[in-house]
Amino acid sequence: MIRLGSLAGYPFEGPRLLGGWTPPAAAAVYAIVCRPSAATRPEEYAVIDVDHSDDLSTERFPLRHPRAACWVRRVGDKWKVYVCTYEVPGGLRSHREQIARELNSIYRPGCADRRYAPEWKPEWIGTYQTPTTGPLTTTRRADGERPD
Repeated sequence: MIRLGSLAGYPFEGPRLLGGWTPPAAAAVYAIVCRPSAATRPEEYAVIDVDHSDDLSTERFPLRHPRAACWVRRVGDKWKVYVCTYEVPGGLRSHREQIARELNSIYRPGCADRRYAPEWKPEWIGTYQTPTTGPLTTTRRADGERPD
């Protein structure tokens, strides 16, 4: 198991070697990962793609997926590409989409076919006033960094 995301993260199954993996007929969010420093830090993985599927068995895994060439090119060898999956408990397609968007904005994977801005705008939230809360003290970026 590997946790991906902010705070405690989402509990993804894997990582499993993509080349020998048979995807289940299940709806899930999936992350394609690699080990950037396998010799010195074998426990660390880098996220190179995140997406979701209504049925993983129809995604043409392991290596006939539309973005598989990018994964292999990025890693350098098809036997160094791993997959992690998260079957969202009771989750609908909209939940899987939201999780995939969140992970794409956090990790900014190079092989993702969609990019999401890791920030929010004031008009999305609006203003508020209550006796028990003050103004937001966090940055507007998902990664917590302050813009230049």
